[in-house]
Amino acid sequence: MIKWLELSDFGYPGGPKIDSMAKEGSASIKLPVTHFDNLDFSFSGIKTAVINLNHKNSSINKADLCASFELAVTSMLLDNVKKAIDIYNTDTIVIAGGVSRNSFIRKSFDDLSKEMKIKVYYPEPILCTDNAAMIASAGYYNFLNGEKADLKLNAIPNLKIGG
Repeated sequence: MIKWLELSDFGYPGGPKIDSMAKEGSASIKLPVTHFDNLDFSFSGIKTAVINLNHKNSSINKADLCASFELAVTSMLLDNVKKAIDIYNTDTIVIAGGVSRNSFIRKSFDDLSKEMKIKVYYPEPILCTDNAAMIASAGYYNFLNGEKADLKLNAIPNLKIGG
């Protein structure tokens, strides 16, 4: 979840450790959150704030920092998802990627599901550790559909899957 946190005791990937430590802390540290009128995201402000807080204050309570980070990120995610639900008039969302393993984020989206009467789906936690599992799954289904690429295939970061 946050490989850039640069806390030597977190290791990589840091997400599971952050999830665990946040349960021991309090979201008592004010972190910047960004809310846009559209569905854009930017975590650069919060990332910079966490790095700076950690570097400037080595005695900062890491559990509180993790809990505060989770709360701020989840606030931004929920804000955008609520907007998307309204814009696209949907009753179903899917939360995927490494962040979807985080227990606080899952609980927050489960609460949102009850509040807004929507369905929320997540991959099994074992599949949330790396996007490679999801890319491999997409590749598998493309292969079953007869889609193949030659060795000249190049990485395209904005490539649409299934579109």
